[in-house]
Amino acid sequence: MDIPKTYDPNKVEAKYAKWWQEKGFFKTAPDPDKEPFTIMMPPPNVTGVLHMGHALQDTIQDTLIRYHRMQGFEAHWQAGKDHAGIATQTVVEKELKKNRQPDRRTLGRDKFIEEVWKVVERNQNVITRQKMAMGDSADWSRERFTLDEGLSRAVREVFVRLYEDGLIYRGPYIVNWSPALGSAISDEEVDHRDEEGHLWHIRYPGVNGGEGAVVATTRPETMLGDTAVMVHPEDERYQHLIGKEVELPLTGRRIPVIADDYVDREFGTGTVKVTPAHDPNDFEVGKRHNLPMPVIMDTHAQIQAPAPEKYIGMDRFKARDAIIKDLEEQGLLVKVEKHQHAVGYCHRTKVPIEPYLSTQWFLKMKPLADPAIEAVRNGEIQFVPNRWEKVYFQWLENIRDWCISRQLWWGHRIPAWYCDNCDEMTVSREDPGECSACGSKNIRQDEDVLDTWFSSWIWPFSTLGWPDETDEIGYYHPTDVLVSGYDIIFFWIARMIMADLYFTGHIPYKTVYITGMIKDKQGRWMSKSLGNGIDPLEMIEQYGADAVRYSLTVLTTEGQDINLDPTRFEMGRNFTNKLWNAFRFVASQASELLPQQLEEMHNTARSMPDPLSPAGFPTPQGPTEEANLRRLITEAIEASGPSALEDRWIRARYVETVHEVEDRLSRYKMNEALLAIYRFTWNEFCDWYIESIKPRISYDANANEAAATLRFACNILEDLVCMLHPFMPFITEEIYQLLGQIEGRFLPSDRSETVSLARWHNADVQKTDDKAIEEYSYVQELVSAVRNVRGELLVAPSKNVKIALHEKDPRIKLIKREWSTIQRLAKLEDDGLLLVKEKPALSATTLVEGRQLFVPLEGLIDIDAEKARVEKEVGKLDGLLMGVQKKLENKKFVDNAPGDVVKKERDKLNDYEEKKAKLVKHLEDLLG
Repeated sequence: MDIPKTYDPNKVEAKYAKWWQEKGFFKTAPDPDKEPFTIMMPPPNVTGVLHMGHALQDTIQDTLIRYHRMQGFEAHWQAGKDHAGIATQTVVEKELKKNRQPDRRTLGRDKFIEEVWKVVERNQNVITRQKMAMGDSADWSRERFTLDEGLSRAVREVFVRLYEDGLIYRGPYIVNWSPALGSAISDEEVDHRDEEGHLWHIRYPGVNGGEGAVVATTRPETMLGDTAVMVHPEDERYQHLIGKEVELPLTGRRIPVIADDYVDREFGTGTVKVTPAHDPNDFEVGKRHNLPMPVIMDTHAQIQAPAPEKYIGMDRFKARDAIIKDLEEQGLLVKVEKHQHAVGYCHRTKVPIEPYLSTQWFLKMKPLADPAIEAVRNGEIQFVPNRWEKVYFQWLENIRDWCISRQLWWGHRIPAWYCDNCDEMTVSREDPGECSACGSKNIRQDEDVLDTWFSSWIWPFSTLGWPDETDEIGYYHPTDVLVSGYDIIFFWIARMIMADLYFTGHIPYKTVYITGMIKDKQGRWMSKSLGNGIDPLEMIEQYGADAVRYSLTVLTTEGQDINLDPTRFEMGRNFTNKLWNAFRFVASQASELLPQQLEEMHNTARSMPDPLSPAGFPTPQGPTEEANLRRLITEAIEASGPSALEDRWIRARYVETVHEVEDRLSRYKMNEALLAIYRFTWNEFCDWYIESIKPRISYDANANEAAATLRFACNILEDLVCMLHPFMPFITEEIYQLLGQIEGRFLPSDRSETVSLARWHNADVQKTDDKAIEEYSYVQELVSAVRNVRGELLVAPSKNVKIALHEKDPRIKLIKREWSTIQRLAKLEDDGLLLVKEKPALSATTLVEGRQLFVPLEGLIDIDAEKARVEKEVGKLDGLLMGVQKKLENKKFVDNAPGDVVKKERDKLNDYEEKKAKLVKHLEDLLG
C-alpha cells in the first residue's frame, strides 16, 4: 500500500466531513429498541463565526455524542442557530452603512427585515460548514432556527399562555436602558464595574430665603429631573424641613422635602435627591409619594424637555460637565469628594446603561424560580463541577422580574394588538383581524420584539416539536446533558430549567456540565480591541481539527478557565503524528505479509476436498472453496491470539484503559479520559509494544508467526482507534479505513462501514490479564532503570552493558524467559546477565521493584575522568546550594519577598539537594 509518509489533516478532514454527511451516518430517529442519548447544542448566533468557546464546547459535546453512539445509544445532538436579535440587527445596520445603502428608518420595517433575512441565509450555511470542519457529528437534517415557523409558533404559545396565567404584564417601570442599542435590556445583560467617581455635594436653596438642603449625588445630570428631596423621618437634623419646599437649582422649579425610610442617614449629608424616572429606588419612592416622573433624557441619553433649554440635546456626560460648571459659578457646589461606586455597563456595547422610565413587558419570575431551585436541590439536575450550584441558587433566590421586550425590529414580535377605537389590547396566538373587545379592524401590533433569550429558553422542547406531542418529545426529552459556559448560567441555563418545568412538567436535562472560559495566554478576555483573539478555523488550517480538539480537551480541567497560547496546539499535532507513524510502520509490514498469507490460504482452500463429495470426484469450486477459505481464516485469526508476554500485556492494558476512559467520561473528566488514551498510545503501544515485537515481524522472521503478530497488532491498533475516535474522529477514520484495506478478507463480516458506528468495547465484558501486566511492568522497570544508568553515565549508545542481580532475586526466571526482549531494549550483551552474591566492584547501583540491580562499569567509561567530572559537578552544586541557603536564611527576604519568589528559591534548594545526592551516590559507586 502507498501510505503517505506524512499525515495531511486538511486533505483527510475535508474528505471525511463530506463523506459522513453524504452517507447519513449521523441521522437519528426515535427507536423504541434503543436507549436515547440527547444533547442540545447551544445555538450560536447566526451572524457569528466559530470562536474558541464554540470549538471547546463542540469538542466536548461531539466526544460525548460519538462515544454514546458507539455504545449503541440513539445519539441525538440537536443542532440549531439563534436569530440573536440585537447582535444581528446591529450587524445588518453596520453593513447597510458600509455599503452606503438606506438606513433602517429609511427602509422601513418590512424592507429592513428582508435585508436581515438575506444576511441570515448567507451566514447559516457558513456556520454549519465551520462546525462540520470541527468534526461535529450532528444530524444536520434536524437543524432548527429560533425564528423558523415551528419555533415561532412555540414562542407565541409560551407568551400567550404566560399572559393568560397572569405572569406576563405590561407597564411603565424603570429599566436598564442601553443608549447605544436604543433598547431596554435585562438585569443579566448588565455588567457592574467598581469605579472611582465623585460625590458632588449640591446646595438646594430654601424658598424665599428659607433654609435649604445639601444633597450628595454621583449623577448630577439627573438633577434636572428631580421632583423631591427626601430625608429620613427620624433624622432630627431635618425634622423642620419635612413638608417644606426647596429650589431645584438651574431649573426655576420648586420641589417638596419628603420623609421616607429608604434614606440612609449615614450616607453623604443624609438628604437625598429624588429622580423617579432615572433611578430604580427613586421610582419606588415616587410611586409611594405620588411624585411626578419627568423623563429628561431621550433614548440616546441626550437631555430633552422638560429640562432647561440650555441643556437640551447635550449628551448626558457633557451635560454633567456643564451642570457642574454652572453650579460652581452660582456658588451652589459645596464640595466634591472621590467616591468608589458600581457603574452598570451594557454587556454587548460596553457603554454605561441608563436607568430609564419606559413602558415595557415583564415576566414574573418568582413563581417559575421556586420549582427550578428545588429541581437542583433535590438532585434531579446536577451541576458538574457542583460548585456552580451555589451561583445558580444565589441568582434564583434573589431573582427579579424579567424585562422581555426590546425596542428592535428583528426578532419575535410581541403578539399584542392595540385598538385605536377603544384602546383595548388583544393578546393572541394567531394574528387577529379585529379588536377582541369592540370588533374594530383598526388595530396595530406592538412595535417591540421579545428578548432573544425568550426563544432560547424553550430550546430543549421547542426544537422537538412542542407544543405538539411529537414522537421526538416523547423519546429524546428530557435530554441527558447540557454543555455550556458559566457566563450564561443566568441568561440561559436557569431559564431553560424554569421553562421546561412550567410547560412540560419535566426537567430539560439531567446534568449541566460547565466548562471554563478561554482567555489569552496572559489570562485576559479575548477581544477585538486587544487583538488577542485566536481563530479556531485558522488553527484547524494550521494544525488540523483533531489536533485542535485534542489540545482543547487535555487543557480542560474541572471547569477551570484556559489561558490559551496558540502553540499549545502543537501537542495535538505531535500526538497525531505519533499515532500516524505507528500505524504506518505496522501497516507497511502488514500490507506485504498478510496478503502473502492470504494467497497461501487461497491455494490451500482450492486443494481441499469437499467433505460432502463422494471420493474420487474433482474438488468443487465456488461456495466450497469460499467455505474452506473462511475456515482457514478463522483458524488463522484464532492462532493470532495473544501468546507472547507483550501481546498479553498490551491487550490487558487496553482493557484497563477502556475501564479508565469509561470511568472518567461518566464523571465528565474529559481531559483525564483522553490522557489515559494518550498514555496507552504513545507510551505503551508505540514506545513499548511495537519495539517489543519488531524482531517477530522482521523480514527474516518466521512468515506465519510474523503474519499472526501483525494481525494481532492490527487488531489492537483498530481497537485503539475506536477508543480514540470520539475525541479525534478524522485520523481515526482514516486509519480505520486503511486497516480495512490491509486486512481485507481477514476482517469480520460484520465490521462497520465507518468507525463512527463501530461498537465500543465495553470494559465490563473483557477480562484483564493481571499476571501479564505484573510481569511486563517488571520488564519495563528493569529496562528503564538500565537506560537511566546509561544516560546518567553518558555510556555511548554503541556500547552494550551487563547487569548483575542477586542470585536469589525472585525475577530471574522471568528475566531469562524474556531475555531477548530485555537484552535488545536495554542494549545488553549476549551474556549480559550476571548472578552475584554481593555488589560487583566498580558498578553503578539502581533499584528495580525496590531490589538492587548493578551495572558493572569497567570498560564502559573512563573511571578517572568520570570521577573528576562528578567531583566538579558536586563543587558547582555546593556553591549554588550555599547561595540559596543564604537567601532563605535571610528573614527579611522570606518575610518581604512575594510568596511565589520564596517558593521558587525553596524549589531550587530541593532540586540542588536531589542532584547532589545522586552525584554523591554515583561517586561512591566509582570509588567501589
